[in-house]
Amino acid sequence: MVDEVIRADGLTKVFNKSLVAVDHISFSVKRGEIFGFLGPNGAGKTTTIKMLTTVLRPTEGRAFVMGYDIVKQASSVRKVIGVVPQEYTADEDLTGYENIMLCAALYGIPRDVARKRALELFDLVELTRFKDKRVETYSGGMRRRLELACGLINRPKIFFLDEPTLGLDVQTRVAIWDYIRRLKDEYDITIFMTTHYMEEADALCDRIAIIDYGKIVALDSPSNLKNTLGGDIITLAIKENIDVTEIIRSVENVKDVKYDGRVYRIKAESGEITAPLIIEALRRKGYTVTKLFLSKPTLDEVYLEYTGRSMRDTEESMESFIRHRITMRRARAR
Repeated sequence: MVDEVIRADGLTKVFNKSLVAVDHISFSVKRGEIFGFLGPNGAGKTTTIKMLTTVLRPTEGRAFVMGYDIVKQASSVRKVIGVVPQEYTADEDLTGYENIMLCAALYGIPRDVARKRALELFDLVELTRFKDKRVETYSGGMRRRLELACGLINRPKIFFLDEPTLGLDVQTRVAIWDYIRRLKDEYDITIFMTTHYMEEADALCDRIAIIDYGKIVALDSPSNLKNTLGGDIITLAIKENIDVTEIIRSVENVKDVKYDGRVYRIKAESGEITAPLIIEALRRKGYTVTKLFLSKPTLDEVYLEYTGRSMRDTEESMESFIRHRITMRRARAR
């Protein structure tokens, strides 16, 4: 049986007695995996991490990290975890080396031990050349790599990454993905990460929990989640303002049809074969297809299937929006 290094049972957080940020979620994380929370800003991802890392106290429910109760044994939890928050936390007036040594001092790590670990970590994240440069001279990607190094200085068993590539350009994000994979393999740790980037979750995570409005609506590996869609996705529109759902549904290999008043979203086996059959069935009835798009199952489609909407980045709270804007501005500044 695979060890569970994190277990949450009915974990809940309510703010001001009315705002339910995390709503009775239950899940477990296996030793050695990269486990991801996928959802829009404001879905409860960061609040969950803050509870698991003992920053916030749960309103209800329980959770255990490496067997330690996050409320009753908070100090023990903090000794076995590393955390990289969304916001950049490194002191810009200090050098990279001074920042990581400061983190080591906060953990009570002897200076000679910390010095050796720091040099190893700078090598891992390829910042050795810049370790004596002030952080204010670092690019956004370099700052994030420094944050990764700082979070690893205490040799954690579990590494929490909250939106690790937020605000970074695509090329830098892909590079950070590589560092995350390397640190998992080289340090043999479990990673709990949050993201609202579909491709990031698909590329990195062994298992994903889709969280929406504080609730977990699906949990499995990326491939299994995509397989739950049961086939290819055909998006179709017609010229006429009329519902032709039943005509489409009658076509062979069509498994499901949803119509939102504008387009039809069709699940079908062998989409390359089924799409022409749908066009022909509609043509025979006198309807004109104006749009048709065939796609293989993706996490975007999975998210739409389980939540009924696409990612709601624009619906984040003002507080979250301001925090993200500051982070992105810093990342792009250099």
